[in-house]
Amino acid sequence: MIPLNSNLSSLKRSGIRVYTNLAREIPDCAMLTIGEPDLDTPQPIKDAAWAALQRGSTHYAPNQGIPALRQAVADYETDRGNVTCPEQVLITVGSTQALFTALLGILNPGEEVIVPVPAFSLYETIITIAGGKMVPLDVSKTGFQITREALDGLMTDKTKAIILNSPNNPTGVVLNEQSLAAVKEAVLGKPIFVVSDNVYSLLSYGPCPDLSLDPDLKQQLLLCQSFSKPYAMTGWRLGYLVCPEYVMDRLLLLSAGTIAAVPTFLQEAGLAALGEDTAPMREIYRRRRDYVTNRLTQMGLEFPEPEGAFYVFVNIQKFGMTSDEFCTRLIREGKLAAVPGSCFGVEGFLRLSYCYSEEELKKGLDRLERFIKI
Repeated sequence: MIPLNSNLSSLKRSGIRVYTNLAREIPDCAMLTIGEPDLDTPQPIKDAAWAALQRGSTHYAPNQGIPALRQAVADYETDRGNVTCPEQVLITVGSTQALFTALLGILNPGEEVIVPVPAFSLYETIITIAGGKMVPLDVSKTGFQITREALDGLMTDKTKAIILNSPNNPTGVVLNEQSLAAVKEAVLGKPIFVVSDNVYSLLSYGPCPDLSLDPDLKQQLLLCQSFSKPYAMTGWRLGYLVCPEYVMDRLLLLSAGTIAAVPTFLQEAGLAALGEDTAPMREIYRRRRDYVTNRLTQMGLEFPEPEGAFYVFVNIQKFGMTSDEFCTRLIREGKLAAVPGSCFGVEGFLRLSYCYSEEELKKGLDRLERFIKI
């Protein structure tokens, strides 16, 4: 056999997909695994894509994105406090490509990226492909917040970046001001980037402090954003990256060599999306969160309070099983699929997604309640 890129040898399939596929083998197994809105894309967004097709918007877009969407993104970011110009905006194939472009673009072989865990497994995948090393910062024992002491204990002369995701997947926790201050103090003025994965920022149920709004870090900040979650556009694969112009000069070439450009008519749908109000969807998820957390509390289960996104991270340590064993048995014996905490870098927890219908949530939680009473 001909050897492949050695960086790929340690890659694993997404645990979320593994447990979802296992559940599909079990007849009538309920699933609360996938973080995909069950809601449909708002009609004005679909209409905008159709109108763009009718106008003939089927040709190559500029590598960086169509000017109108880059300007709209810059205006949106500026309105929320992150003063941005269109030259700092790159339109991407979802936040996945934004993260891939950012991390592959900044990492040299052997450089380290600190990632607070639990965290989305994609971060480690991209870091590994880039030849870097993920350094996990376990925040599960500090209220899912970052402390300066823990951060300082992991930083070395090889530290190149810190990834922040708030509200967090899988916990729904929002990083507080103290956590963000610890990160800022640790990196300010040093050759270290902050990669801010803001994919759930529009689905925060309350105040959501955001380090990407700090002007002191402007030259060190790489912001990744997606249209998927707040606008129910997962299948559209549309997102963007905001970074300093000196970084964009190189990252644009990387992106152009990877995808050329995002389809033109999809970018026009993104223009329409930025004009949509996300509050109605957010309120749907808030109601679902309240139902799910109330049910879990009644079952005697503990979890950090989800302050955004649409996940709850349930503590299962008292059952004396690894999270993989618990979730495998839950699928086979309880006919409910959840994602083990091991998929996010910590043990003793499972993730439930509540971006499912009320009927599905009730069915799933009924089955969880029966299972833990066995």
